[in-house]
This record gives sequence, structure tokens and C-alpha cells, in this order.
Amino acid sequence: MTRTVDFLLTGAGQLATADPLLGTGPLGLVERGAVAASGGIVLWAGPERDLPDLPLAAGALRLDAEGLAVIPGLVDAHTHLVFAGDRADEFAARLRGVGYEEALAAGGGINRTVRDTRAASNPELEAAAAGRLVRAALHGTNTLEAKSEHGLTVADERRALEVLASLAARARVDVVPTFLGAHLVPAEFADDRAGYLDLLEHEMLPACAPIAEFVDAFCDRGALTVEESRRVLQAGRRAGLTPKLHANELGSTGGAQLAAEQGCVSADHLLYLEPEEARALAAAGTVAVLLPGTSFLLRTGRSAPAEVLRHAGVTLALGTDCNPGTCYCESMQLVVALACVHGGLTPEEALLAATDGAAKALGRGGRAGRLAPGSACDLVVLEGRSYLDLAYHLGVNLARVVVKAGTVIARSGVDHGILTTHVQERPPHAP
Repeated sequence: MTRTVDFLLTGAGQLATADPLLGTGPLGLVERGAVAASGGIVLWAGPERDLPDLPLAAGALRLDAEGLAVIPGLVDAHTHLVFAGDRADEFAARLRGVGYEEALAAGGGINRTVRDTRAASNPELEAAAAGRLVRAALHGTNTLEAKSEHGLTVADERRALEVLASLAARARVDVVPTFLGAHLVPAEFADDRAGYLDLLEHEMLPACAPIAEFVDAFCDRGALTVEESRRVLQAGRRAGLTPKLHANELGSTGGAQLAAEQGCVSADHLLYLEPEEARALAAAGTVAVLLPGTSFLLRTGRSAPAEVLRHAGVTLALGTDCNPGTCYCESMQLVVALACVHGGLTPEEALLAATDGAAKALGRGGRAGRLAPGSACDLVVLEGRSYLDLAYHLGVNLARVVVKAGTVIARSGVDHGILTTHVQERPPHAP
């Protein structure tokens, strides 16, 4: 190894590499581990006793984990980061027994957020999204997917993606942009669904595709039908976008099967899922993105069927689903805990789903969500000696040190430059 090391972490009491070839079990656990990197990329990871004699650059960053646990940087595979306003009153009403679909029918729900978002200025939208991004990073999220959707006009969907592009240009957290103009048919097109889909295909997608990476649709009861969603995904693919799909959150509506049919990189939610649908997802290589915070806060009494997915061999991922209506949460740490206590995942499955699995759901498998040679040097030193604390020790931020691309961006909940004042030089859609 001849490259000069500019980042060296030692003293990890427990190092979770998320690469089973580097250690024991599915998490590739290494006792008393170390990580060496150069230019933001991992060169070596393994037991500290086997650390090669590496040339250190002048001024190299050296971290002593002091016997604490170290995990890959967390990856949030599903957020709705750009919106204005809040719906705290709707949340309270739901606790009193008013259903989500009832609120939607009364003009609330996402339609309310659409109105607030359209009325907000560009600086207001970017400031609000930036605040959420920083909170996510302080809790250890290094890579985050974010969707448009709260505009549902050509100009407003493009504007949401421009906000994300602006954030990505000055953030040390990687922001992955998804076009979701097909979350639902907006109120002004209630009597002309075909007209909205025509607008989406022929005007919205041409305007938005150049600054998005994925296309998504909400295929479910009260949103888009299977046929409408298929049209959106196919149009998005023709525009150069990779398809994802909201599927089977509110019922067995055919979304999971559609995701498999269309070769979607992920199918998200999946609260209703039959074994044959899970097998189809596995065969298609479609990642199941589970959003346990949403089903928990909606008090649906359901979670994605972990055993069905496990038995079929579907790759699992996790996301916060951060949004103003059903899960206002930026913490992937909390999502890991909920995935275990509410969603039926083991701690190992949950951490793997929040790192390597989530990276795969964003087309970044092997580049993000792992601590292995060739992957990004994204990691979190936990306030605890085991990754198990993520599920066990609730209600606190366990991220002592957050490292992105070999640079410390947060310590003990304090921002150390998550957002910069200048544009970062990185290629489009860089991991």
C-alpha cells in the first residue's frame, strides 16, 4: 500500500464494518479495530494489531475511539425533506381518533403541506430543509435520500429539487435527489387525473429529470393506481431516472408486484405484503425500505412483515420517512430502535439495513454504508461500547463523533461544519 494516509482511527472497542468478509457475523464485527483512509476513501479496516505500517500525511487526522463502538455512517433511504409549515394539530387530532384519510378528505394531509410549500419563498424552503439535514447529520446520518413532491406543479417540483441541489453543493452530507411529482393528484386536477399525468410526463419530468437521480410514485389507496404508477415509472426511466416506488402502505394494492415488475431499486413501506410478492422483490433485486417510524406514529398496529421478507431473502433497508404529516423525525438512531422493538428486526438486521442495505436502496452499495477498502470513510463513534446500544439506549443522541469522507463534521451533538458557506467540489450524484 503506497497511498499516504490522511485519516486514521484506532482504539475501536467494537468496529462494525458491515462487510462480513472483514469480521464476524453479518456486520463484519472486529474487536479492537482500526480504519485508515486517504482522500475520504477507506484504504484499510480490521484489527488494530494487524494495522500495516502506513505512511501518514503531515497533518493527518488521528482519532482514538477510546474503546467505544464504531459503525459506518448511517444512510437514510427515504425522506421528504423539502416542505414548509407543520401539521402538529393534525397529529394531535389523530391521537384523538381522526384518521389520516379523514384529514386528507377534509383538505388537510399532504394537500395542506402542498399549499404551505407553494406559498414559501426559496430561502424559507432551503433554510427549513437545511435545519433538518443538520439534525440528521448530528445523529450520524452521512447519506440521505430526499424527494420533491410538496409542490405538484412544474415550477414547484423543479424548485424543490433546486433546493436539494443547493444543499448538496454546500453540505458534507450526501444528498440523493428523487423526483416524486406523482405522490398524488393535486386538488386542482381532482377531476382530470389524466391531465395531471400528461403534465407530469410531458412538462414536469423534462424540467426535473436533469437535477434528479430517481423517479418515485405513491402507488396506494387514495393515491395512484398501478396503471398510473407504471406510466410514471416508465416515463421517468425514459427521462434517465432510476425507478423507486411507495408500495403497499395502506393496503394490498399491487404496488409491490409493480415494483418487482419494473425492476425498481426499492419498494418502500410494504406494510401489506404476501409471500409471493416478497419472492418477486427478491428475484428482481428490489430492496425493501422499511419505515417503522411512520407505522408507529400512525398507530396502524402493523409493521412490514419481517419474517416474510427475511424468508424470501429480500435485502432490507431503513429510512426515517421524515415528513410533516406522518413521521416528523430526522434520527436514524431512533429508526433502528423502532425497527427492532416495533418492526421485528434483530439489532444486526436493523444496523445493516441502516447502513449497507440503505446504501443499496440508493444505488450506492459498496460505496456508502460500509467500512471496507474502497468505500467512503463515513463513520460514527458511538457513546457506548456496542452497536446494541442503538436499540437499547433510547432517548439520547449516541453519536459522539460523526465523520464524513475522513472529516469530523460533528462531536457530541455539536455541528463542526455540516454545511459550509462555499460550494463543495464533487461530481454529480457522488457517493
